[in-house]
Amino acid sequence: MPVQKANPKKLNALQARTLALAQILAKDPNSGAIDAQTGDGTITRAPHGHGDHVHVGEFVVAARDASGFSNPSVWVALARKGLAHEGYPQTVVLTAEGMDYDTGLAEHFVSESDH
Repeated sequence: MPVQKANPKKLNALQARTLALAQILAKDPNSGAIDAQTGDGTITRAPHGHGDHVHVGEFVVAARDASGFSNPSVWVALARKGLAHEGYPQTVVLTAEGMDYDTGLAEHFVSESDH
């Protein structure tokens, strides 16, 4: 069986960063919920910036890396590729495929918060 490579749907950098952060938010009980039947992940609380950074779950992320959350084109592209459901900005729901998708980026731009 071939090894699955990161980012097989060829998301652009902004789409991949946004999806990686959305996965973290959906998995955190303080900002998201996972549907046990479907595997879809709903973001119940969007991150808000503090100057040059944003808190995403237990991590601190540079605000520029979270800019896709407010970009409708990112969510349209993720929905078109089957990784999110349509509904932005009212709702942000990642499909089960979106929750499991390997962007190859998650560990590159997040660090645990010290505040």
